[in-house]
Amino acid sequence: MRQFPWKIFWVIQAVVLAAFGAAYAVSTTHSRDLVEQELFGREPFKPVVIPRTQPLVVEPLYDRPDLVSDKELAAVLDRVLPRFHHRHTKPNFVEHAIRIWGVDAEFDHPQAMSGHDMEGFLTDHARYAASWGTEVEPLVVDRPNGLAIRWGRETGGSVHHDHWLASLTEAGVSIDTPVYGPARRGMHIGEVIQESLRDFRLDERETEWTAMAFGLWLPPTRAWVGSGGRQYSFDLLARRLMRGQKELGVCSGTHRVYSLMLLIRLDDEFNILSADTRAEAYAHLENVRDLIIASQWDDGRWPTNWPDGADASATHIDEELYKQVIATGHHLEWLAIAPPELHPPDEQILKAARWVIDTTTSQTANEILPRYTFYSHVGNALALWRKTHPTPFWREWRASHPYEATPENTVVWETDSPDEDDTSSSH
Repeated sequence: MRQFPWKIFWVIQAVVLAAFGAAYAVSTTHSRDLVEQELFGREPFKPVVIPRTQPLVVEPLYDRPDLVSDKELAAVLDRVLPRFHHRHTKPNFVEHAIRIWGVDAEFDHPQAMSGHDMEGFLTDHARYAASWGTEVEPLVVDRPNGLAIRWGRETGGSVHHDHWLASLTEAGVSIDTPVYGPARRGMHIGEVIQESLRDFRLDERETEWTAMAFGLWLPPTRAWVGSGGRQYSFDLLARRLMRGQKELGVCSGTHRVYSLMLLIRLDDEFNILSADTRAEAYAHLENVRDLIIASQWDDGRWPTNWPDGADASATHIDEELYKQVIATGHHLEWLAIAPPELHPPDEQILKAARWVIDTTTSQTANEILPRYTFYSHVGNALALWRKTHPTPFWREWRASHPYEATPENTVVWETDSPDEDDTSSSH
């Protein structure tokens, strides 16, 4: 009697299981949910109640004309008008622009995209396709239960996870703003939020913008259930933002700092954090404060290795200027919404503002354009330090200072939008 070939049987089983595991790993969140429901009896995702039609706004706390004058702020904002070419427009550029200028922005500059145009490019596949054609995959992706956003380092995608959603949220979109995928109609921002809630996993590499988007839509809700019955809360999000080395994360870890400060400000009003988590988050930001006190260079800039504290100041790292614009602009941005107790000494804030104003205005809009995303944070930070936002300030400034074409504010367009330095890696 022939013996059953058990070795071959187990090899085949291993191959089948490996293939299943690989397929599961690369499948969509919706597909994984279906598998988990069938195999493990997990509950299907139920939409989370969103208690508002307009996102919350965390307002700045200070009006400091001694830090940045009207004329200086106007000069900086003039450099970061959204002057983007209509062909191969980069979603990451548009996302950064709309988050600071808002959906209602209008410009008298002939090269600038309005807030309405930026919103349409990001939310309507037809308008995106008019820029990119069929050369790339859609930005807005059809899913069985909604719409998702293609993100990553692929051409024509949103670079960071949930950056599209967070940027439009900060821009002031309403929950019923239409979103058009390649095939679907009748969808809105609300469906994209639900897909993000369904899709979220706590172990993702980037949670900065997820925390921001959820924070501006969900309060006073403190906890919710994601796909597969997973329990989430703002406590978990805050702890995830604090996890790991401070310099790791997008833009030298400064986005995590901003999102954490935003959650604390939201907790002031909506009590979304437990007392222990709030205390831990506040202590974390106190440590960040101490590190930027120690790491600032004499001329006011912060380097990307700011978490090294005094060592970063004593031994200057050799890096490109734009990386220090990233660190300095982002730190000024979160400090504008932080209470005074989390500030470095005032003279350090003044020096940082002076350095970044001079660095920005010494360049033309054409020179800044390839690194637009970095400098957009500078414009936003300085507007916040005047207790305003770019668009209302710009509207008032333009009322008495009409547009006049100059070499400094004119962009020489190439055939495509310019490429940008890497913004996704840790610096």
